[in-house]
Amino acid sequence: MDIVFDAELWVWDARRADTWTFVSLPADASDEISDLTEGSRPGFGSVRVRARVGATTWTTSVFPDKARGCYVLPVKRAVREAEGLHPGDTTAVTLEVLTRPV
Repeated sequence: MDIVFDAELWVWDARRADTWTFVSLPADASDEISDLTEGSRPGFGSVRVRARVGATTWTTSVFPDKARGCYVLPVKRAVREAEGLHPGDTTAVTLEVLTRPV
């Protein structure tokens, strides 16, 4: 399952000193991921994905964010630096879900 969307980078305010930066997945894509991985997610609900922003591809996980009502993707510093991105910027994201139902 591949998901393509545009999203704004935002900083997780619970630990601003660590500068954890994320994008939020669209609600419909989050629902699809949840349905696809039902029963195969670990206790906290993460789902393995291959992400691409610009020319940079990496493997990570998306995490459910109850406050936002969707999954969120962490965008690590190396990706942001390679792509010249900063919090508040909007970027195109492509995700491939790697977790398959059991």
